[in-house]
Amino acid sequence: MNESRPSTFGHGLLAALPIALGYFPIAFAFGVAATGQGLTAVEAVALSLIIYAGAAQFLALALITGGAPLVVAAFTLIAMNLRHLLYGPALMKRAGPGARRRHAWAWAFGLTDEVFGAALGQLARGRSFSEPFMFGLGLGAYAAWVSGTALGAWAGGGALAGYPAIEAGLGFLLPALFLALLLSILTRLQLPVIAVAAVATVAVTLLWSGTAGILAGMVAGALAGVAGLGGRGDAR
Repeated sequence: MNESRPSTFGHGLLAALPIALGYFPIAFAFGVAATGQGLTAVEAVALSLIIYAGAAQFLALALITGGAPLVVAAFTLIAMNLRHLLYGPALMKRAGPGARRRHAWAWAFGLTDEVFGAALGQLARGRSFSEPFMFGLGLGAYAAWVSGTALGAWAGGGALAGYPAIEAGLGFLLPALFLALLLSILTRLQLPVIAVAAVATVAVTLLWSGTAGILAGMVAGALAGVAGLGGRGDAR
């Protein structure tokens, strides 16, 4: 890791800019969808403030408006986001044993898929790890998501009704953003793990459901990584 590259709060905010640009329109679409389904603007923003989980919020909206029992909705969302528990340990392992983690309990809240991917990408490009950097990176993404939701909720449910192409594009932005970040840190050694996760996801989705497929892919990928299919080292 190259210690010559600084890692300040400001550098974290700057690194969050691509994520923020991707988050804002998706969050706007969520705000529009939430108010269109009968939630108040305050309730829509509260979901983004508390859950802050991208696709899981759209699932939560579908479950809530579909009349799903609260316990079922809660466990579904928890299961869908269990992967976030692995992000902190994986990031600290990559940062090295000397990395400061005194305030990890606070900045770890912002470890979404994209923030995690961006942090790993910065480390891979020689950025030294620091907690101020992680606060800046996480806060920039979080602010974009919450403000986008607020603006979308204010705009109301009919704001995008006349623009179906834009609506479809917004739905594609979040997976496209994560894919771009994934490709920025991809190595050949990781391909077997990704292949195992992809096969498990597709197979279980076809045999059962999309939610079960996502969970199966996460578990299969994690087990493949633990088993060592991803190899060792940082060769590219």
